[in-house]
Amino acid sequence: MLVKSKKAADHVKDLEETFSVLRKYKLKLNPAKCAFGVQGGRFLGFMMTQRGIEANPLKIKAIIDVKAPTCLNEAKRLTGRIAALSRFISKSAEKSLPFFKMLRKAKTFEWGTPANLLLKN
Repeated sequence: MLVKSKKAADHVKDLEETFSVLRKYKLKLNPAKCAFGVQGGRFLGFMMTQRGIEANPLKIKAIIDVKAPTCLNEAKRLTGRIAALSRFISKSAEKSLPFFKMLRKAKTFEWGTPANLLLKN
């Protein structure tokens, strides 16, 4: 759960409202997993900052450093990683369409030059 406030002065009030709703529905939080008043951090695989939701640099690095897939399952894994970060990639649907077409038609796996060019871009 994440509680974000526009102003630091409003944060305590926002937390009180959140805790009120949690009590109403008899929900509990694990204190070991709670952090209050932080400026940002990782949450559900994304980075939460003052600017908003950003891609996790570790996930970006994993895609950049990936080797060309050698089998169909590796290609599916790669497209899944790219799809998970698609909200941060401009024209991601257009750019990844060749990957998905290749996977849809795949009877046998073939990773060619066009796919390598797409991966590097």
